[in-house]
Amino acid sequence: MPKPTGFDNEKYLAEQTAAIEERVARFSDKLYLEFGGKLVWDLHAARVLPGFDPNVKLRLLQKLGDRAEVVLCIYAGDIEKKKMRADFGITYDSDALKLIDDLREYGVVVRAVVITRFDEQPGAVAFKLRLENRGVTVYTHRSTRGYPTDIDVVVSDEGYGANSYIETDRPIVVVTGPGPNSGKLATCLSQVYHDHRRGRKAGYAKFETFPIWNLPLEHPVNVAYEAATAELRDINQLDHFHLDAHGERAVNYNRDIEAFPLLRRIIERITGEASFYRSPTDMGVNRAGFGIVDDDAVREAGAQEIVRRYFRYACEHAMGLVDRGTVQRLELLMDNLDLDVERRPVVVPAREAAARARAAGKGNDGIYCGAAIELSDGEVVTGSNSPLMHASAALVLNAAKRLAGIPREADLIPAGVIQALGHLKTEVLIGRRVSLDVEEALIALAVSATSHPAAAAAVSRLRELRGCEVHVTHMPTPGDEAGLRKLGVNLTSEPDFATRHLFVSA
Repeated sequence: MPKPTGFDNEKYLAEQTAAIEERVARFSDKLYLEFGGKLVWDLHAARVLPGFDPNVKLRLLQKLGDRAEVVLCIYAGDIEKKKMRADFGITYDSDALKLIDDLREYGVVVRAVVITRFDEQPGAVAFKLRLENRGVTVYTHRSTRGYPTDIDVVVSDEGYGANSYIETDRPIVVVTGPGPNSGKLATCLSQVYHDHRRGRKAGYAKFETFPIWNLPLEHPVNVAYEAATAELRDINQLDHFHLDAHGERAVNYNRDIEAFPLLRRIIERITGEASFYRSPTDMGVNRAGFGIVDDDAVREAGAQEIVRRYFRYACEHAMGLVDRGTVQRLELLMDNLDLDVERRPVVVPAREAAARARAAGKGNDGIYCGAAIELSDGEVVTGSNSPLMHASAALVLNAAKRLAGIPREADLIPAGVIQALGHLKTEVLIGRRVSLDVEEALIALAVSATSHPAAAAAVSRLRELRGCEVHVTHMPTPGDEAGLRKLGVNLTSEPDFATRHLFVSA
């Protein structure tokens, strides 16, 4: 049966729009609205809040119409070290380009891109030229002098005043960027400083989604936010400023709570008047909690996301991308909620598929890999590797057969097509591996569909895999990961390598 919906997008849109309108009314000239989290394709929110439209925030911008525009920030250091956005497998600078395209498709104006903490880094310089050659306005901001200890310098022409003023002409300026620490807050405050120097009344607020302030501290949805930011060591805490000011319990995270006194002093120094913000929660515009319509559904979804994040960080640790402490942080979060990896429905079936492959001696190069997918009706389908196909590729074909009502033992790809691909990979392209990964299997399936009705039927059902849960007992090769990402599944894997070779290109 379909999974329950736990979130009402229309209710959230109405609540969030009203909250933004209330905040805009406080400032007569300009509101700089920092967007925390992802503005477009917020897949984390969609996973932990079942029913959440990953582009609902874009819909909100559309509702604001010609009153809003966007400034996009990207940290020069992230460009330089080619930091990746895991959901799409692309670097942050590529994600920035994709974001501009997505916003334009929705009719949202992107006023400019700001490269923050810019210090002539070669990658950042090249990125700037690339954007300017495509007609995009680019500003560069260097690190703010005096920040965070010397407010006299920060709030001066040597600090925020040293940054170029970004020309905007709409009352609401959304400041967003790929990933955390992109310089959004500094950009907002720099703009507020310049506006007040020009005699304009401008203000700042933060559009936030997680943690959800009016859910309990240990609610799985809030714990899932900690899991997602374990590498940054973010910790959810009770906002004691909010409790003292309003007598109301609210959840925020450590960096915002720690920074609040300094941030409030900076805003008061810029504006010359007492801030009406009495807590970091006051600064946020976050009505996501009011869109929840089934708490049990979102609790389970939050728990599932924590397990997914554990597997992701375990794999990243195996690849040397994060330290052991990050994985231990996830283990602690799981222990606190009494979670086990087998809570994820596809883990045990994938392991059982690998065991069957081992028992039958049908692995590849001594590696026995299993994979499992949970379809939208709750049925679990499995696949395992062989000399001709990766486990993930076999899984996709088996799932397509199940959806199309084709017997599992039926061949969708003629032997001649597989042999031709094997010859191309090993004899022409001089590769080591004959077996097909997911991308190659999908291409072979599409070719077969031109003359094979069963293959055509299978291709027509592939879109039904989007949003399904998948687990693999070994880390996917690049071709497997790319193919599964394009299919839109939620993938996890054990932190084991699928080959004994150190270098894997496919």
